[in-house]
Amino acid sequence: MTDSKNIDVCGSVMDGVAEKGGVLESPSKKAPKEYQVFPIRWLVLFVFVFYSASNSMQWIQYSIIQDAVVKYYGVSSIQVYWTSMIYMITYIPLIFPASWLLDKTNLRVTTIIGSFGTCLGAWLKVFSVPQDMFWLGFMGQTVVAISQVFILNVPPRLAAVWFGADQVSSACSVGVFGNQLGVAVGFVLPPILVRASGTIEEIAADFRLMFYLVAGFTSVLFVFILLFFKAAPPNPPSAAADLGNSLDSNFLLSLKKLITNRNYVLLLISYGLNVGAFYAISTLLNQVILTYYPGANADAGRIGLVIVVAGMAGSVLCGLILDKTHRFKETTLSVYVASVIGMLIFTFTLDCGYIGVVYLSSILLGFFMTGYLPVGFEFASEVTYPEPEGTTSGILNAVVQVFGILTTLLYEWMLGSVGDRWANLTLCALLAAGAAITAAIRSDLRRQAAQNNHKG
Repeated sequence: MTDSKNIDVCGSVMDGVAEKGGVLESPSKKAPKEYQVFPIRWLVLFVFVFYSASNSMQWIQYSIIQDAVVKYYGVSSIQVYWTSMIYMITYIPLIFPASWLLDKTNLRVTTIIGSFGTCLGAWLKVFSVPQDMFWLGFMGQTVVAISQVFILNVPPRLAAVWFGADQVSSACSVGVFGNQLGVAVGFVLPPILVRASGTIEEIAADFRLMFYLVAGFTSVLFVFILLFFKAAPPNPPSAAADLGNSLDSNFLLSLKKLITNRNYVLLLISYGLNVGAFYAISTLLNQVILTYYPGANADAGRIGLVIVVAGMAGSVLCGLILDKTHRFKETTLSVYVASVIGMLIFTFTLDCGYIGVVYLSSILLGFFMTGYLPVGFEFASEVTYPEPEGTTSGILNAVVQVFGILTTLLYEWMLGSVGDRWANLTLCALLAAGAAITAAIRSDLRRQAAQNNHKG
């Protein structure tokens, strides 16, 4: 048990009950239930952040150095892009059993499974360095992609299980931050480590170094998770979490309720359009940048980094705004509209001839488009409460993968057929449609209502 001196107290507490750093028993027979948040929650959250990053950093690992992979392994560009899209394809059928497992077991069990798979896939890539072993690297990438189903739907669940009502949105945004951190590293590290202009022997040595670094990192994290990652605190942190824990969980019934929830279905579509556009740009960024700035391989990676890092800042800021204001629909719609504007600016500055301008437009695009991720998660948790957050976010991410595959394939085809200007304008149109759909969602904040009823 945690010492009471290390316990923060939230929820309803009788006058005269709370003292410095501790809680005394109330003399009243009908004292409201007290909710505690434990300091270890931050360790659990940050272990998850690095675990999530270790998986997502491998998503774009091949695509961002597509020219080097094609040169070294002798494969086609589309085969390289499939190393990114395999993340989306495996997620769609596997998220349902993964959500069921999270619902029936706990965060620790699913996190250990996901971490082991991420580590195993990374080690398979270590043995894929010979030029005729691209298939083994693709197999390792597939194992890592399968492990992703135990990660993407966790942030809202982890936030609800471990954090109080005044921190849950911020905690969710930090959890999503882990995925973005990994994507950022995935954008910037491979172009630095792998020299596309090098000899075959030099590229082989570069691949070997990159794969060993990732495998070592995932191995250390797996040990940390075994030692430090806990399933849940001894006591629920909020009234909403307490009520959620007390309800009997029925996975199929939850699915039925979710797909008949109008607000949730609209959010699925709008969220899918936004994140699908982000996936398309990320997967094909190397090709788009090299079209206007030949030889700017490292810049392509850095621009991807800028997009994601700006999104990380946007995520955290949006989480803080949600915790302070609880204006979920207004925040979601504002960020979405700003994403459309950011995409338009990116589209019309891409060919300006000054790559510094592309960096600046990427900051704006990333801040809002990537910053939207935790906002959508939290809005989904609000309009579907008290359905399990893991199931809610799992379906949300499954729909995202479908949109991601379709949008990426459309974007890739349009880049080759009509050029980047029309391809990017198509993404702008999709985002505008998503903003209109978001405007049609009613602000039905069920989790906030449960928390307010407790306070009343």
